Amino acid sequence: MIDVIRLDGEKYWVNPHMIESMDSLPDTTLTMLSGKKLIVKNSPQEIIDKIIAYRRKVGIEAQEVL
Repeated sequence: MIDVIRLDGEKYWVNPHMIESMDSLPDTTLTMLSGKKLIVKNSPQEIIDKIIAYRRKVGIEAQEVL
């Protein structure tokens, strides 16, 4: 799970494997596989960095084909 900050300032935990897409129009919006949309304060790059760190932590990056 990665943490994101909702617009109200509350921390929220998201399974990064359930993120389908991400937009910033102008707020960062995560679209989940379920279709639910989450608007967060985090920048897209911050979320990408958190996903990369999470994948390294659980050892997934070693399984990826380049």
